[in-house]
Amino acid sequence: MKAAPPESTAKVLLDAEAIERTLTRIAHEVIEANPELDDVALVGIQTRGVPLAQRLRRLIAERTGDEVELGTLDITFYRDDVQVRGGEAPLHAQPLVRATTLDFPLEGMTCVLVDDVLYTGRTIRAAIEALFDYGRPARVQLACLVDRGHRELPIRPDYVGKNLPTARGERIQVQLLEVDEIDRVLLVPNPEEDTDG
Repeated sequence: MKAAPPESTAKVLLDAEAIERTLTRIAHEVIEANPELDDVALVGIQTRGVPLAQRLRRLIAERTGDEVELGTLDITFYRDDVQVRGGEAPLHAQPLVRATTLDFPLEGMTCVLVDDVLYTGRTIRAAIEALFDYGRPARVQLACLVDRGHRELPIRPDYVGKNLPTARGERIQVQLLEVDEIDRVLLVPNPEEDTDG
């Protein structure tokens, strides 16, 4: 878990109430764009995309009575910034690998990838590659809580909570109750290059 930034340097952009409103709007947009909810699966990208997907599933069920499929996706070994060396000591700290759970057939499904922050697009590229290793969905859509800009790949979300343009020397930090024990989105000065996707 990332340490919380000092309060003096972080600016709260979204509080718990704003996050809930934003997710409610995204849930409505997913419902409107996908009339056949039986063919929809929300796939949360580890780590914070998972609780966001769970919340969206609950919101969709509250509004329609339909429980869409839910999955989790770990993209660790699909990232282009992870290097694993066979039999030798690693050059860099090794990433934490989390669970991928896709307990439904992907064929014919509309898979909505869910992530917290969209930045360069590299995380989403890795997620699409990982997803297709498990099957071939009919469509892949993207929902993100925050789009901070600075894309390096031609990736555009279908559902965006908030567009929060940032400078390269800033970072968006999403904190969620399920992971961080608080719901908020922070703008944090970040002198080091960020690896958000």
